Amino acid sequence: MSPRGSGPRAYTVRVVEDPADREACFAVRKEVFVGEQGVPEDLEYDAFDAGAVHVLALGADGPALGTGRLLTGEAAAARTDGDPAVGSLGRLAVLREARGLGVGAALVRAVEEAARARGLTAVDLHAQTHALGFYERLGYVAYGPEFPDAGIAHRSMRRSL
Repeated sequence: MSPRGSGPRAYTVRVVEDPADREACFAVRKEVFVGEQGVPEDLEYDAFDAGAVHVLALGADGPALGTGRLLTGEAAAARTDGDPAVGSLGRLAVLREARGLGVGAALVRAVEEAARARGLTAVDLHAQTHALGFYERLGYVAYGPEFPDAGIAHRSMRRSL
């Protein structure tokens, strides 16, 4: 766990290791993607979830604040250019009440740490176009054309580790 912030804005970020944490990740994704953004639930959860590395941000008093996941190997290759040294960051979601506290950036850094620990040399992601600036500030570079995913405009981005 990495502690972040202080006082009522404090939170920790950790790699998920137990089923309760995984369910907390799914609950955050449901609230953000399904509830706020209207992504169909059957598109939000996929076969890649079972083998993914999930990260979870928890508030000081325990509530889940955000989540993200890292795909590696064949699962990542399906979303990247097929390079086995590139991981795929996805499903990054932060609850509305936790936005602006640095939770999203901390989750991205936790995914990158997990990627480094697995010997990966870069991380790709598919960013919603409204979030391009967020990822650019974290060192990601957009490439390729805009494309729709679940009815939302996206761009591919990559950061070398």
